[in-house]
Amino acid sequence: MEKYKRKKLNIAVKREFQRWLLVRISGAVFASAAVAALVLYLYSRQELGDSFYTAHITVRRVSDLLLPVILAGSAVSLISGILLALFLPQKIAGPLYHVEQDLRRVGEGDLTVKIVLRQGDTLQDFVSVVNQNIAELRGRVEQVQHGLKDLDQSKLSESQKEALLRLSEFKV
Repeated sequence: MEKYKRKKLNIAVKREFQRWLLVRISGAVFASAAVAALVLYLYSRQELGDSFYTAHITVRRVSDLLLPVILAGSAVSLISGILLALFLPQKIAGPLYHVEQDLRRVGEGDLTVKIVLRQGDTLQDFVSVVNQNIAELRGRVEQVQHGLKDLDQSKLSESQKEALLRLSEFKV
């Protein structure tokens, strides 16, 4: 039997969603890199004043001078990364929460559920597939319920009667 091997990078799956996510993450990375580069550039453009020349310390390495700049750039990158980590999942978690709540209702037997997300929310394609599957399930349950109306229930066993009762509990 051949074992299924998952690809490390599959851009063909959900292209629009992957593009949306990639644009936001790379935008945050480029913005933080630009701010860090700007801070480094502005710091390096400063002229050394007389007080630096007459200071009683000697600078052995350029890295000693640039350490504050490197720390500032790292802080900017860290803050932008934290902001990205806080807000980006909300664009995915919100719609997933709504889908989860509606699927719980379906699990309880309410097949009239139609999942609706806000315009512009992610996962619209996913929701349309779930709604289509719920509609197909609703149609099948309706067919079975209509077929069982004509059934003579006096000849059924207790387990069959219980199954009919459970089937009638579905809201279609």
